[in-house]
Amino acid sequence: MGAPQPPARAGGVVATLAFAGIVAAITQTLVTPLIAELPKILDTSASNSAWVITVTLLVAAVCVPVSGRLGDLVGKRRMLLACSIPLIAGSVVCALASSVVPMIVGRGLQGMGMGMVPLGIALLRDVVPAEKLSSSIALVSASMGIGGGLGLPIAAAVAQYASWRVLFWACAVLATVIAVLIWFLIPDVPAGAKGQRFDAPGAAGLAVGLVCLLLAVSKGADWGWGSATTLGLFVAAVVVLAAWGVWELRTRDPLVDLRTTARPRVLFTNVASVFVGFGMYASMLVIPQLLQFPEATGYGLGQSMLAAGLWMAPGGVMMMFVSPLGGKLTDARGPKFTLICGVLVIAAGYGLSLALMGSAWGLMVVCMVINSGVGLAYGSMPALIMSSVPLSETAAANGFNTLMRSLGTSVGAAVIGVVLAQLTTTMGGYSFTSENGFRTGLLIGGGVALVAAVIAALIPAVRTTADTGSKTGSAAAPDQATVEA
Repeated sequence: MGAPQPPARAGGVVATLAFAGIVAAITQTLVTPLIAELPKILDTSASNSAWVITVTLLVAAVCVPVSGRLGDLVGKRRMLLACSIPLIAGSVVCALASSVVPMIVGRGLQGMGMGMVPLGIALLRDVVPAEKLSSSIALVSASMGIGGGLGLPIAAAVAQYASWRVLFWACAVLATVIAVLIWFLIPDVPAGAKGQRFDAPGAAGLAVGLVCLLLAVSKGADWGWGSATTLGLFVAAVVVLAAWGVWELRTRDPLVDLRTTARPRVLFTNVASVFVGFGMYASMLVIPQLLQFPEATGYGLGQSMLAAGLWMAPGGVMMMFVSPLGGKLTDARGPKFTLICGVLVIAAGYGLSLALMGSAWGLMVVCMVINSGVGLAYGSMPALIMSSVPLSETAAANGFNTLMRSLGTSVGAAVIGVVLAQLTTTMGGYSFTSENGFRTGLLIGGGVALVAAVIAALIPAVRTTADTGSKTGSAAAPDQATVEA
């Protein structure tokens, strides 16, 4: 491991990287208040405007593992700066857009910048003293959730009281500030995999496979789950990703070292990440709709978009407070224990939701509980990953773990979307989601969280090195010689 920076420098690094994560999350969620208005704003159809959201998901899924591997090869600071460029450019393009095509291009560019968070988490291993590493990882990892929780009401307020273009100009300014902070505060540490080659065929194969899979998952409800397009994309994803896996196992310097990801400690953590992502996103789909449904339904709470965002904002604040506590818990009991606690808290939040869904105050409490669990879980997963991979794969392994979380949120959005669309009621000639539909969505979220707890419990215990007997399960990751065989 590189020599830790002095505490003051390390503090600046952690603050910069946490701020970068918050801005990245705000960038992802800032179009949410505009969803209903996008067809009018861009003079296009609702199906075309939906690509403004979908394209960011697709581009981020492809670029996050690639930027992680490049961070290992050429240096994490260099790649953090590189990620800030499309984030700035994309925000400017969106701010100037007057039609759907440039808006989609801008949102795609913003998606290229989403690799900042896993890169930043990997960098912490190089620059933060061991005694502060767990809490630092927890804070930076949870910053995406913090930004999402705080960004929604902010974006709703700006969209309601000012021009929607202000949202994107503000993102451009914030991304520029991040680039300046990275330039001055982030040290240039040696690349962990310097001298290895970049796996371009692997990057292309992963990109094609992920695009096919995520397109099928995210657009299947619109195209029809049994349509030739959706089924063809699923088949193509299976074939391409299988061929990609064979290539990765045979090439000398793979994009993702599948042998490392197959180690039980890494494998079970990544599988748990999928379920945690699902469990987190289920609440983000159900609770805003419950808050905004008309009171005439008997179960809707009649809140505006801005009010709904403000009711949910304390959940983001809770993640900010819980993350350092999660780091202390990881230091005391290990990241596996923290992950199990986190997903059980998420499940408890869903259990509360079934009793408290009848009031805005109740749903605010539910958000606070669920997001507290997410903060614990999200902070522990990178610690588990970094305790099990060599230095040369830190950023790539974190990027792959982030991809697993994103896959979970995509599947969660598709599954909960189908449930809410199928369990409906009719009133005044209009069909909309029934109370039973919302309850079912919340039950599924809680059930998935319990499954994540079972998977987390199966994560193997820490190994000890043969020569020193020291544990390798803390956030301070081992080197190549001490990882699991």
